[in-house]
Amino acid sequence: MSSDSLALFRKSLGSELGALAEQHYQHDLQSSDRAALQSAASRLSTHTTIGSVLGFSLGLYAAIRLRRNRTTMFNAFRATEKPVSVQFANGRTENLPDLTPMLKPSTFGDIATYTLFGLGGLFVGGETGLLTGSLSAGSAIKKDPEAKRRIEGAFRKFRAETLRLEADQLEKGEKALGL
Repeated sequence: MSSDSLALFRKSLGSELGALAEQHYQHDLQSSDRAALQSAASRLSTHTTIGSVLGFSLGLYAAIRLRRNRTTMFNAFRATEKPVSVQFANGRTENLPDLTPMLKPSTFGDIATYTLFGLGGLFVGGETGLLTGSLSAGSAIKKDPEAKRRIEGAFRKFRAETLRLEADQLEKGEKALGL
């Protein structure tokens, strides 16, 4: 599992694409466009971080509640009177085993619960934060139609150059850029 699996840790495109993007960022955009992109990136990062923290926290909270309910149910089950044998119609009697030790919450179960709920919350919260951050960043860029047009033009130039470089590398038999 790579660190790119979680939204909180996604940072870059790789060194080659990063350098190409930086070149287009410096030459194709005005300073106000760069500031708008920085602001949008900051919004995206903030939303993703907050979503990840909230998701992790809610996952742990749900794990704590589940653990508490499991313990309460076990204690209630242990305290109730249970049958010890079954008598069949023909008069034969069979003893029933005590299942209480098998139903007791275990340390391994607790660790699994906290881990799975915590990581599940981190994933769901991070992805939700990434989604809301993307929407917020998009609305920030769309405020100025002229800047939006320049940014889209710069992105189109970047994408075309990236595709040209990837095609060149594929023709040479080198590794791809990572797209």
